[in-house]
Amino acid sequence: MELKSAEPWAPHPKAAPVTEKRGDAFAVDANGTRMCSGGWQWRYDGVAPGQTYEMAAEASHQGLAVPRDALKCIAIWGAPKPTQERPDAIWDYLLPQAVGADRVRFSRRVLAPENAGQLTIRCALRWTASGKTLWQSPCVAIASTPMVKRPPVRICVVTGHAHARRGQFKSVQDNIKFYGNLCETACRKLQPRLIVLPEVMLQWGVPGSALDVAVPVPGPETDAFAAIARQHRVRIALGLYERDGDAVHNSAVLISPDGKVDGRYRKVHLADGGEDVSGILPGDSFPVFDTEIGRIGCNICMDTSAAESSRMVGLNGADFLLMPIMGDHRADRWTRGSPIHNDDRWRAIMRTHAMDNQLCMVVARNNAQASCIVDRKGDVLAWNDGDQDFIAADVALDDGYRIWQGGCFRDVNWLQRRPHLYGAFTDPANVGSVK
Repeated sequence: MELKSAEPWAPHPKAAPVTEKRGDAFAVDANGTRMCSGGWQWRYDGVAPGQTYEMAAEASHQGLAVPRDALKCIAIWGAPKPTQERPDAIWDYLLPQAVGADRVRFSRRVLAPENAGQLTIRCALRWTASGKTLWQSPCVAIASTPMVKRPPVRICVVTGHAHARRGQFKSVQDNIKFYGNLCETACRKLQPRLIVLPEVMLQWGVPGSALDVAVPVPGPETDAFAAIARQHRVRIALGLYERDGDAVHNSAVLISPDGKVDGRYRKVHLADGGEDVSGILPGDSFPVFDTEIGRIGCNICMDTSAAESSRMVGLNGADFLLMPIMGDHRADRWTRGSPIHNDDRWRAIMRTHAMDNQLCMVVARNNAQASCIVDRKGDVLAWNDGDQDFIAADVALDDGYRIWQGGCFRDVNWLQRRPHLYGAFTDPANVGSVK
């Protein structure tokens, strides 16, 4: 592409920083007011729609308290005016990375959208009355390897319907047979890439303490599902009480299409009122696993009521959050008595997790009712009223969802963050409104 122009930009004359061309570099210095916002923009012609471009811009800085906060760089697929605050075009963040104590590099591989003919790289200095930056001219080139759109992933939540005669189950083997048969049927009918099973489904309803019925992983009990995974080339996530030496965990185990256990998540937030003092040991991390269908993380049941659980899975880069779950106390009655499930609140909880963390929620409830698949836009793609043995949906990984003013949902969700302000988030002495 051909660089056609380089010009200062600012949303308002009072906000304009001090800009100057210095040799081959472009200076953006604060103007002494906290209104300061603006910088340079470089316009290129000759964009090929559907082409993959690599772009980068680097800046050195002095006197900025929080460079990650004060500097921003975006790619605008158009030619905005130098006084235009909001681009009237599709735009993408370039991703910041500190490359030294006083340097930040912004870069990205981006697919040019349909109908794009021009590209503008726009940098900004903002939210500071002091400090100086010096930007190098951006580098824009056709990528050596084009970005390829990933196909949708068919996901199946296997629970059995709400009135299945689970009360007759007396052993782990009963559960293996019940859920194994359902998985076989779902594979034959739907050919899913991923099956998600409920919380502790291997031991659900089996008499005895979790400390007595827990099983090792891998082991004979998971081998039955490993065989199904190999036969149907499907990935299976199953819930169980896992024995690990002298500890027992409430775990979600990820079995690959070749039948191997290649991931496990151990429930971090054990349910208050029993599980937390049962002898079960909580997990201590929120791993995300790279797989052939995308990046997968898990929460289990009580994890859902701690916003940090899904947030950590999102921060760790997941495309999917798998949620084996018995219920959510927030989606039940708020008075003493037998539980009464509330579908509306359940939907609100799961949709919020999906949108706040820009991932697909896959929720497998033990009694089937309210099991669901929710995409990152918050749309419910599949729902079980309790009368189905399994539900399924095709989930688009490269969906192109953008907010009304042209930015990508996922970009805005993560790049708008200001982590240096979130210290209370991890302060162990903070108990919120409980005083």
